[in-house]
This record gives sequence, structure tokens and C-alpha cells, in this order.
Amino acid sequence: MWMDKKTATMKAAFVTSVGKVEIRDIPRPEPGKGQVLIRVRNAGICGSDLHLFLGTHAFRVLPAILGHEMAGEIAALGEGVEGWQLGEHVTVEPQLSCGTCAMCRQGRPNLCEKISVPGTPGWYGTFAEYFVAPVSCLYRMEKSLPFTSAVLTEPFAVAVHALRDAKPGPEDCCVILGAGTIGLLCLVAAGKIAGFSKVICTDTAPFNRELALRLGAAAAYDPLQENAEEEILRQTGGGAALTVVAAGAKDILNQASRVTRKCGEIRLVASLTRPIPYVAYDLAHKEQKLQGVWTYTSEDFAVAAQQINHGLDLHALVTQILPLDETQRGLEMLRDKTEDVAKILISL
Repeated sequence: MWMDKKTATMKAAFVTSVGKVEIRDIPRPEPGKGQVLIRVRNAGICGSDLHLFLGTHAFRVLPAILGHEMAGEIAALGEGVEGWQLGEHVTVEPQLSCGTCAMCRQGRPNLCEKISVPGTPGWYGTFAEYFVAPVSCLYRMEKSLPFTSAVLTEPFAVAVHALRDAKPGPEDCCVILGAGTIGLLCLVAAGKIAGFSKVICTDTAPFNRELALRLGAAAAYDPLQENAEEEILRQTGGGAALTVVAAGAKDILNQASRVTRKCGEIRLVASLTRPIPYVAYDLAHKEQKLQGVWTYTSEDFAVAAQQINHGLDLHALVTQILPLDETQRGLEMLRDKTEDVAKILISL
């Protein structure tokens, strides 16, 4: 349907060295047993892609094809694939767990000891014209839905995982420190998934704070220009029930403890790859809980896909759409904040 049998190559964006992206022609893959070939239409630049670009990624090794967020159309079916058709619009849960390790047996496949993800040996990234995925990772997306919306399913699943089991009371407030893409998606999930009636955000960028207000935040403060902690404590009557850390400022964990109430929770969504100081007195004195958040489960991903398929509009987060050959520019833009940036998409 979209396949040109004479064409044996495809374009893909590689990070070849720190700060350097190359667009290469590589062999176009064929789907194996139980797999489909997807014509990628949009891929999203994630903070983890920036880590790869900067040479600070925890486990991806250069050179590597960027990307794990994507939306596209099924272009070919592998052997034994049933229940899927050419042309269906799909997105992919970009993690494949082993199903047998201790974490998988405990229902935590996101913490699988042998997990496979795009951009690692054996499964290349999504910044490519075609992408192969097992059918177990596929999610149907409505054909009426733009690919630029469907591609947001994966990052929204992170926010769903971060907020899904929160149980706020009617007066409880959620505070989100950092209103970048994931922080803003956590803002949406705090209201739509967890049911918080009030969410307060902080961020140093005026554009991010404005976007937070547009997406429903009760307030958005600049922690460098305002006494954000004092305002949060005043508005919450003693602190947030739940504080989500979605930024990596050097004092961010101390800020989180200070704005969280006694017996409140702090959830760390940001991937902090450098040491930062943390004085744990408030954590102990207030009997707070500090919990890490890592990707999502398939249940979280299904919730995210369902919400987007049923009309949840996250398109306000899409600030730039660039062609594949401008991937380097997109990563530099995200790194240097030369423009107002939330979510940058790559169009293929």
C-alpha cells in the first residue's frame, strides 16, 4: 500500500557523537514473525533523546538512532499476525519486558531486568521512516486523530503512571515542580486521572507558566523571581498532598520537601543524572514519602491511549514540528531554549 518494493533503504537520524546528528540511509527492515512494519509519520523529541545527544544517557550507547515516541500507519504484516490491517493508525508502547524476571512477576514490567527499548541493540529508534514493533506493543489510534496528537500517547503514559494511584481528598492540592513537557502532562493527569481539584506549578520559563495556566493550573510561579514556596504553603494551608518533581534544578528535592505537607508524598519523575544536594530532615520530620517514577505499565499506556482516542486534547503542548533533516536543530533548540519550547515533533 505504501511500500515501494524497489526501495530497499530508509532515512534515519543517528546521534553519532556528542552533539552531532547525522541523517543516514540504512536498510529498510522487514517485519518478522509476530511483528508489523510501521510507516512513521510523527516522532517526538523526549528529554531522554536530549540526554543521548548530550552524552549523558544512562544506558544508550553511541551511535544510536534517536526516538521512542511515534505514531504511524501499518505498512506490512509479519508472519502470523492476525487482527491487524494495513493502513491502521497505531502507536507503540516502546518497551518489551521479558515476562519472567522478578519485577515482571510482581506486575512491574517497566522495571524488567531484561527490558528491551528502542535505541538499543536489537531495536532501533523511531526517528526513521519505518519502524518494526511486536504486535504486543501496538495500540490502535482513531483515524480521525492527527498523528501529531497520537504521538503524545507515550509521554502522557508517563504522567498517567506518575498520578494514577493517587487518592486525593476533596481539598488536597498537587504541586508540580517543573512545567516542561512531562510536568505539563502531569498537570493534566493530576486533574483528569487522579482527580485533584487544584494543581499548582512552578517553572522559570514564562511560556511554560502561561501554558500551565492554559491547561488548568490554579497558579504558576517562578521560583527565581517569586517566593513560590511561601505562596504554595499559603494556598494549600500547610503544603501539598502530593508534589511531583519534573525538573532537575540543584535544590529541587529540598524545595519538594518544603512545599509538601506532613505525611505527604513526593514523586520523582525527572531523570536526575547528576548529583544534587538534598537535606533529608524535612522528609523524616514530616514523615513524607519519596518515590521514584519510571516509565509506565501497559495498563498506564492503555489509559493514555484511551484518553487521547476519546478526545483528550494535548495539542497545545506541540510547539514545533520539524522535518527529519532538522533533528539536530530540534535538539539544539531543546538544549538551548532559543525558542518557546514544550514538545518538538519530527515529521516523516
